[in-house]
Amino acid sequence: MTNATLITAADFCSLHHVEYTFIDSLSEAGLVELTIVGQTAYVPDEQMPKLEKMIRLHHELEINVAGIGAITHLLQQLDDIREEMRMLRNKLNRYEDNF
Repeated sequence: MTNATLITAADFCSLHHVEYTFIDSLSEAGLVELTIVGQTAYVPDEQMPKLEKMIRLHHELEINVAGIGAITHLLQQLDDIREEMRMLRNKLNRYEDNF
């Protein structure tokens, strides 16, 4: 991973008006991945949308890290179910087309 795809966690926190301890808590809970280079923590580009969503949940709805973890888990399950339904519909359509 190159530095071009990373933003320092300190800059990210300053930009989003959030304490680094919050992001660190999310990382410790396994909800986001931080990249450590030297002694500096960075937020990878692909983690930013997920992290921004979690910050909105925290700020706007006052949900704590444990609640964010539960919500993230349920949303992932919902996405998995939607994907499974899409695959099953495709299989069903192939069978219906053969008859």
